[in-house]
Amino acid sequence: MAKGNQRKVDEQPMFFSAFNYRLIGIAIVLIVSGFTAMYVENEVDGFISLYISPIVILTGFVVVIFAIMKHDRDEPNEIDKEAS
Repeated sequence: MAKGNQRKVDEQPMFFSAFNYRLIGIAIVLIVSGFTAMYVENEVDGFISLYISPIVILTGFVVVIFAIMKHDRDEPNEIDKEAS
């Protein structure tokens, strides 16, 4: 009876690689730190609020876009797997 309750292994590979997830994590840290720096300064005309924080936040969003668009070329495509 114990063998009947075993879970089946999913045949589909992961959508992103570990590198992509690390980049997304770094991007989330950049975005949160940018908003935190903007909040901590608490001035409308402050140097950090006007120049540093928006650059850090924008960098975080660019890293997220790069992490989503990056595709590992070493892995075989699904089309190649189906043709085999």
